[in-house]
Amino acid sequence: MNKAVAARAKTLRHYLLAWALGVLVVVWLALIAFAWSTAFREARQFSDGQMTAVRKLWLSATPYRLEPHAAAEVPDLQHEYLQDVAVVAWDDGRLVADTHGMVGGLDVAALPAQGFATVRVKVPGLVPEWRAYSAQATQEGRVRRVIVLMDLKQRYELGKDIAEHVALPALLVLPLVSLLLWWAIRRGLRPLDQLSSEVAALDGFAGQRLGTQHRHREFASTVAAINALVDTLQTRAQREREFASDVAHELRTPLAALALQAGAAQHDPSPERLAQLEQEALRAGRILSQLLELARAQRNAIAGAGPLVAGQVALGELAARLIAAHAPSAYESGHELSLSQPDEPVVVQAQPMLLELALRNLIENALRHTPSGSQVAVAVWRTGADLGVSVSDDGQRADAAPLAAERGGLGLGLRLVERIAEQMGARLERDQGEAPMTTRFTLRWPRA
Repeated sequence: MNKAVAARAKTLRHYLLAWALGVLVVVWLALIAFAWSTAFREARQFSDGQMTAVRKLWLSATPYRLEPHAAAEVPDLQHEYLQDVAVVAWDDGRLVADTHGMVGGLDVAALPAQGFATVRVKVPGLVPEWRAYSAQATQEGRVRRVIVLMDLKQRYELGKDIAEHVALPALLVLPLVSLLLWWAIRRGLRPLDQLSSEVAALDGFAGQRLGTQHRHREFASTVAAINALVDTLQTRAQREREFASDVAHELRTPLAALALQAGAAQHDPSPERLAQLEQEALRAGRILSQLLELARAQRNAIAGAGPLVAGQVALGELAARLIAAHAPSAYESGHELSLSQPDEPVVVQAQPMLLELALRNLIENALRHTPSGSQVAVAVWRTGADLGVSVSDDGQRADAAPLAAERGGLGLGLRLVERIAEQMGARLERDQGEAPMTTRFTLRWPRA
């Protein structure tokens, strides 16, 4: 990867940190919202409880004989959660207490006889909105009524103060938690960083593999997949080396013969020497043509262009077309070509051009390496387990050893067919065939 592109690419560490911080912020905001609402609810309940307690004290106390609008002298006790309350009390219809002088601006008739209400007080110097709790009781034939009032602004300030006490520690802890998250993610991704470094330093073509010891269980499938890829690369590299060796071997003979025949023709340009020179040139050209066809087929197959896109190919139709194309050359060389196939078409999923190249090479191989008068039979078949096409001959070849035992001695044409079969998901097999045939090459596909 280009270094500039790699520098701009997002790291997994930053990705995980962004998600973790995002979730943390969402949780923190939810906590603040919950704490805020809870704080105000608790403040309301606390202040209402305080008002209820004051009402109970006034109703249960000995009847007062205070003059109207008189207030008892009480020491000023300060407490952060203690709310200042106003009390207006009547004893049998006579006003006995008005701690804040608000009875004149209070609509007593609008208040319930028992319960809470929000009232407006029109007294200069006092806030207009108050929370009121009204209650009355009859004692010894006397009706006593008490109204306890609390400044709504004080209630709000109390709730705000409680909410800040809850939210402020969470706000202060947020940077610390973020730092710990960053450290935990960095530390937790260290095994992945180590694995990435080992993969970057891995040389698959040299046969290096990742160690499977001391790995986290979650990496087992990844390590196994990378090792399998390394094994595949190594196998393919070995096949490429073998193929290059085969190509060099195939080309060396006609090129050496060309050089010898060309030198001899300079001194004795006889028709026989010129014909030999032509044959060797055609042989080298045929080898190069096969290589070019394979390269073009593989390049188009990788690009997925044109007719090389995998599709349904009828083996019988393809075999019949190739036999018709090779019939003139078979007649000239004295070979007998035949085709057998079932009544129902045998169809495989393959790239048409690659399949045609493979089958043409098998037919040409049989025609070229068998003596005149040999039979070359092409058979298309299908069984319950697999299907395919085979090319058999009765030419009594000297190189009739099994395919697996002669990897190094395959001709270039057969090596091309073997490579094409691998790409199509087929298998190339060689055996003696059924009598009277002596050699058979088979392309076999498993049935889906």
